[in-house]
Amino acid sequence: MLPIIFIAPLVQLLILSNAMTYEIRNLKIYFNDFDHSTSSQRLKNKFSQTDYFVTVGESTSRDEAEGFLAKNDTDIICEIPVNFERNLQGVGVSKMFLKVNAIDGMKAGVAINYSQNIIRDFTDEISNEITMRTNPKIILDMPKQVKITYSNWYNEKLDYQTYMVPGLLVLLVTIIGGFLSSMNVVREKELGTIEQINVTPIKKHQFIIGKLMPFWILGLFIFTVGLILAKFIFHVPIVGSLLILYGFTAVFLLAILGAGLFISTMTETQQQAMFLSWFFLVVFILMSGLFTAIENMPVWAQKLTLLNPLRYFMEVIRMVLLKGSGLNEVKMHFYIMTGFAILINAFAVWRYRKVA
Repeated sequence: MLPIIFIAPLVQLLILSNAMTYEIRNLKIYFNDFDHSTSSQRLKNKFSQTDYFVTVGESTSRDEAEGFLAKNDTDIICEIPVNFERNLQGVGVSKMFLKVNAIDGMKAGVAINYSQNIIRDFTDEISNEITMRTNPKIILDMPKQVKITYSNWYNEKLDYQTYMVPGLLVLLVTIIGGFLSSMNVVREKELGTIEQINVTPIKKHQFIIGKLMPFWILGLFIFTVGLILAKFIFHVPIVGSLLILYGFTAVFLLAILGAGLFISTMTETQQQAMFLSWFFLVVFILMSGLFTAIENMPVWAQKLTLLNPLRYFMEVIRMVLLKGSGLNEVKMHFYIMTGFAILINAFAVWRYRKVA
């Protein structure tokens, strides 16, 4: 139990924060170059000079390239046809072909987007060179282009860990609190000690509070350790008030621990409790906005997330840590989470059958 409580969350936070990323780099690309021209070589160099592509092969055999694709040895095939440079230099238009492994739709979409940006930059360079050679006055007389400057708010360096670590911290606190509390009362049933508790003069709500408070304190402790790691190892900024953050965490833990205790009162064995709590936790986690933005979900799923406590904690921890949101911005989240905590714990007290 002790390794689960103290060691597992720290190890998971350190590993998952480095492993889970929305960035896609080192896409494997294979070239079918049928032109072997200076322009085709320049295009291949532009791909290899980025951090997003790694060249894994080159040939004039389509079968060999498609073999690489079939064995997952490449993610994308770039086919450069014959007369690529002549058409580009002559009529200003040339075709090329991209074959993308689309088993992972998200990865394929990113690969296509990266490729299109590189090809667009390449064609702009070629177009300007041709114009300078044929009529340099056109370039000089062209109107000045609009230059765009931008700034990234709340995550200046676009570091994925700044976005993911707060969400993973919510995830770990939820898993530890949900699992441990769900196996709490049912463990007493398996050991046979529940009968001794039932004959004591304590009331049902006192029993539930007594079962809940130790894990509530442990949850806050785990959250504190995770917050320290997030700050000093992953350099996640803490812009907002820690008082607001801890206040919301305390209310959230009451809700999630109450849900675990409610499950524990409904089941007869720890195995039943584990399976039931895992079922609900998987649904809550996948619909929390950690892996998929809630705005990208279907409308019915977005409405369903309104019943998910993790959604509100996920929003609050990012709002407070990264944006510096105050109580006025998160007060509605407080109201909703307080309602969850009161309702769920009331159900847990009601469901517990005490026989005096």
